[in-house]
Amino acid sequence: MARLKMKSIRELNEADLKDRLEQSRVELSKMRMEAAKGTLRKESGKIRSIRKEVARMMTRKNELKKK
Repeated sequence: MARLKMKSIRELNEADLKDRLEQSRVELSKMRMEAAKGTLRKESGKIRSIRKEVARMMTRKNELKKK
């Protein structure tokens, strides 16, 4: 899945945003599990970018909730 910038996140509607957020959270949990097992080698830097992406989506979700 491609990494999203805030500009592209703002273009998503609520349903798409919710789906992308769920996918990112699942991917993050899988990567954390692999890291805990010690099988995550080359992709260890992706955990940080996925965490930031989830935070961006949560920020946008809260912005929409306030409106």
